[in-house]
Amino acid sequence: MSRRPYLRLTLAVLPLAFAACATPVNPTDAQTGEAQAVRPLPEPERPQGALLPPVPQPAERPVAPPSVTDASIPRAQRVDNFVAYTAQTYGVDPAHVRRVLAQATVQQRILDAISRPAEAVRPWRDYRPIFINDARINGGVAFYREHRAALDRVAAETGVPAEYIVAIIGVETSYGRVTGTWKVLDALYTLAFDYPPRAPFFAGELAQLFALEKAEPQLQLTELKGSYAGAMGMGQFMPSSYRLWAKDGDGDGRRDLLTHTPDVFASIANYFVVHGWERGGPVVARAQRAEGAADFKPENWEPVYPLADLAARGYTPQPGEPVAPGATLLSLDGSSGMEYWLAYRNFYVITRYNRSPMYSLSVHQLAQAIRAGAQR
Repeated sequence: MSRRPYLRLTLAVLPLAFAACATPVNPTDAQTGEAQAVRPLPEPERPQGALLPPVPQPAERPVAPPSVTDASIPRAQRVDNFVAYTAQTYGVDPAHVRRVLAQATVQQRILDAISRPAEAVRPWRDYRPIFINDARINGGVAFYREHRAALDRVAAETGVPAEYIVAIIGVETSYGRVTGTWKVLDALYTLAFDYPPRAPFFAGELAQLFALEKAEPQLQLTELKGSYAGAMGMGQFMPSSYRLWAKDGDGDGRRDLLTHTPDVFASIANYFVVHGWERGGPVVARAQRAEGAADFKPENWEPVYPLADLAARGYTPQPGEPVAPGATLLSLDGSSGMEYWLAYRNFYVITRYNRSPMYSLSVHQLAQAIRAGAQR
């Protein structure tokens, strides 16, 4: 992503599964660019009495235990406990963990950034132009054309359209140009042991980093660069997402999400598949609101409301828009007034990469623009 100074904001602190990114700080809340221009609000609990079942999701990734994260325990003891936890949980040599941690440095700038108050959330009319603009679209078209054969092959195998894979890379890292300059080890070490509010998550990710190295020994933990939350590569995967859902896209026996595009494409697609992507399914539909309809703000983005239920509330697809059995409703402040969208299952899957609905709608609209441009 391009990095204009006024968009260098602090990290959104979220209970994200993330995405990849996908990530409790979604591979995409952990970004270093404009994706942080809007801070997604914490996702509320699932609505009670949902009319349709939720989209099945993978198990939550483990967090570190209190023996590692309780700030009342002396720091040195927490580090010792982390070494034992990582060795016991992932079978990593404790001496190796100690040697690597000895090379980590606490970064005060990360603590300063993550501790700043969250900035006000931008409305959709201001958020959308960050990603839906000529430079981002043209860059995506060029990237798609350059890698069309590999992208189309992954799309055929997984059912995730190529333009959505490209759009994720475009939103996350401006097509691989801005992947982060922080040492991943320093970032996770700092946040695991010196940022108590999110220590369970970040210490868990630090442990996953060692487990990832065990699976991918070509990775040099002391040299890996990424965002200041520890997200890596063209798709900004957190260590747990990398370890659990990355794919070897070309059969060379390793998974390289830093620069190796076959693995990047296959891994982003797999992240979507694991989180419930429906081959051929719609993503969103523009909706119309009946006169006199009451405001409706669902508690989360799960597509649990039958269209008949939403219609009874006064919200129906505009003519010609796609339909699906279940949806939820987005109400966004657009450049020409309020916009209403029915968000389907595949939209929910994009929110597993980053929980902001505006992020997910940007990915969708950028994908559509890239597809249209590539066909000209």
